[in-house]
Amino acid sequence: MIDFKNSSVFKLKPIDSDNVREDFHKFMIEGESIFAAFKSIRDQVVFTNKRIITANVQGITGSKVDYTSLPYSKIQAFSVESSGTLDLDCEIEIYLSELGMARFEIKGSFDLIQFNQYISQHVLA
Repeated sequence: MIDFKNSSVFKLKPIDSDNVREDFHKFMIEGESIFAAFKSIRDQVVFTNKRIITANVQGITGSKVDYTSLPYSKIQAFSVESSGTLDLDCEIEIYLSELGMARFEIKGSFDLIQFNQYISQHVLA
């Protein structure tokens, strides 16, 4: 589970949506599709047209996985920060009503403007 009280940071790199965990597709409802996907060493996060789904792989074997679903309807505010000259990571902060904040740090090439527009379409609708 995301630790909302301590603003846990997910340090992620973009991946192709074809390379996400197969179990994400089992959780998705009809008409839901992935528009952005990221991974750390073992964990993954996908942004769909309905919500954010995180997979937190636990234990030595990785057979235990915690899934968290964050519907866009619960997002009160969000922030995106572009990368800079020395700081090559961009950051996304999501503020959820009654839960707190989730922070995602994205490494590598990533179209933050397009991502911001897509999130805006779903949060502000």
